[in-house]
Amino acid sequence: MVSYWMVREYVATRRREIRVEVGREPANAFIPQEHLPGHEAEVDFGDVAIRLCGELVTCALFSLRLSCSGKAVHRVSASAGQEAFFEGHVHTFNVLGGVPTGRIRYDNLKAAVASVIGFSRQRVEADRWTAVRSHDGIDAFYCQPGIQGAHEKGGVEGQIGWFRRNHLVLTPTAPVPSLRSSCCTGTFHTTTSSPDSRRRCVQARSPRTLSRWKRASTTTQQMAEPTTRQRTTSP
Repeated sequence: MVSYWMVREYVATRRREIRVEVGREPANAFIPQEHLPGHEAEVDFGDVAIRLCGELVTCALFSLRLSCSGKAVHRVSASAGQEAFFEGHVHTFNVLGGVPTGRIRYDNLKAAVASVIGFSRQRVEADRWTAVRSHDGIDAFYCQPGIQGAHEKGGVEGQIGWFRRNHLVLTPTAPVPSLRSSCCTGTFHTTTSSPDSRRRCVQARSPRTLSRWKRASTTTQQMAEPTTRQRTTSP
């Protein structure tokens, strides 16, 4: 005997398949992404727990991840407000030495987007964000709302999880970072960024022969990703 929930799940899946077959709905297509060095990046916030002035609090982790090499820059703030959003960009561009020459992918966070126009890519941006973006020459690309756009910047979401597990998880040998005040976050950024900057993303499919493994190791050993466009400064 088939349960009601099994029938319901089948109908929900089959109904969309039928709509695609008769041409009443577009089919989903997935294309492997390839990125040029220093060309594209992704930005997101994530929640992290730190011990601030002896009290365990939840803070916001700003992360910008370069899409080609996977190099990321992080900054911990008390919240994910607009000021922390802007400071995260300034800190990141100073660390990288420039601005990505192509698109930077964002979700529809309130610090940048005032409202979403229907189901399109058009957004009404916050006035202050428009000014900052124009000053630095940022080409903003906004992902689809909800689960439909989750895969469009999955690299930075995975990066935040990796950073949280490696630097901000309580273990017997690695306690939760303890800061005397919010002004001490710069030391924390420097301590965690130094070893992380030497990490490189390796191809997901592992080589199956020794010769291919040697070629892959040689290719990824010195992989670097410079940013070619310098950030402008106000007079």
